[in-house]
Amino acid sequence: MKISIVYYSLYGHVHRMAQAVAEGAGEVEGAEVEMRRVPETLPREVLEKMGALEAQKAISETSVCTINDIDELTKADAIIFGTPTRFGNMCGQMRQFLDATGHIWSESGLVDKVGSVFTSSATQHGGQESTILNFHTTLLHHGMIIVGLPYSFSGQNRIDEITGCSPYGASTIAGGMGERLPSENELEGARFQGRHVAEITARLMT
Repeated sequence: MKISIVYYSLYGHVHRMAQAVAEGAGEVEGAEVEMRRVPETLPREVLEKMGALEAQKAISETSVCTINDIDELTKADAIIFGTPTRFGNMCGQMRQFLDATGHIWSESGLVDKVGSVFTSSATQHGGQESTILNFHTTLLHHGMIIVGLPYSFSGQNRIDEITGCSPYGASTIAGGMGERLPSENELEGARFQGRHVAEITARLMT
């Protein structure tokens, strides 16, 4: 059972969440977990002006799924996508990556595979839920079976702290300057989602 985690991260928040998703998925017997990044589209000088170069060093440990590698998606039994929020939607890097999957769509390459999404936003109401819901549209066009983050993850009910996560998927709040790292509750939500996706995938394959 192959679980692919495909994500984009600028300052490292989605990267940390992706690692937690991988930890959760890896707890399920028979799960082979792989993390891949989508290609960066911003030039180095822009990344430098945005103060993102330092964070990119850690993120660069994950190999890039280039356009030439995109057919690898069809080898996965489940794909968990991670993207930061951009105005209530996925980032441009992820959109460009998905726009290159037309030939996979035409061959029904992702039909009946499990799809799931997690995200990060700067603020508590910065579009975490709409980003995931908008992302689901693409997964539905590919014929994927969508899995979210059920309320059996009780961390969604916490009111003692400001926290991400919703029934649509795990999420983290990064802060306006990216100063806030994922909390343990948010990371646990990501682990739960990874584990839940792997468990659902295993059931579908029996």
